[in-house]
Amino acid sequence: MKLQPETSGDFATLAGRRALVTGASSGIGRSIALALAAGGADVIVHCRQSVAAAKQVAAECQAIGVRAETLSADLSQPAETGVLAEQAWKVWDGLDILVNNAGADLLTGPAAKLDYADKLQQLFAVDIRATVQLGRELGHRMKPAGGTILNIGWDQADRGMEGDSGELFATAKNAIMGFTRSLAVSLAPSVRVNCIAPGWIRTAWGEQASDVWQQRVIQETPLRRWGTPEDIAACARFLVSPAAAFITGQVIAVNGGAVR
Repeated sequence: MKLQPETSGDFATLAGRRALVTGASSGIGRSIALALAAGGADVIVHCRQSVAAAKQVAAECQAIGVRAETLSADLSQPAETGVLAEQAWKVWDGLDILVNNAGADLLTGPAAKLDYADKLQQLFAVDIRATVQLGRELGHRMKPAGGTILNIGWDQADRGMEGDSGELFATAKNAIMGFTRSLAVSLAPSVRVNCIAPGWIRTAWGEQASDVWQQRVIQETPLRRWGTPEDIAACARFLVSPAAAFITGQVIAVNGGAVR
């Protein structure tokens, strides 16, 4: 069944809103882009180098009945991040929604083979610095007319997980979660800023995880299943919509009830 944008009779409608979703060519970013389009928002699909995949996501958004464009930029580079902010703002003469979803893939990509220090640098460059740069640059541009910003954290960042990956991601995602709370105060009252902290979400790594990890996920999640990118996207759509008009500076866990 073909989706249609929801433009009336819905407090969570995004009709007329202009959105930039970073890292939207696959996974959680793709699902968020499609969810915003289903809500009626026009969507800019950002990617680093997966241009064909980004164009496919944009085509799926357009099929829903909204406008969609693609932009590519390497967010590990400050100059390219600045160019992305400028280009995205010009596409439709402004933005109403920014979703900072892009993050360094240290689990399944080439970066998985890097040593600890280099992984930390990758996380700092992409997850932290680019989120801060885009949030500040576009957030201050949004202030006169208002808008919403959504960042992506991690539900275990503030309670800890063992191992190199746990240490690395906790360092980066705690920074993002703290930045969210402060940026929300800086940009209030016209721009709302929130953060989703996903739990165990079945993205590329989850699909190939060993039986040990599959069992651990179920044991640690009271709802007894992996989360899906669509679970995150549903929350994202709500948080950037008028239905969440009194919510800002919050970090919201979407993790099936995990509390370990």
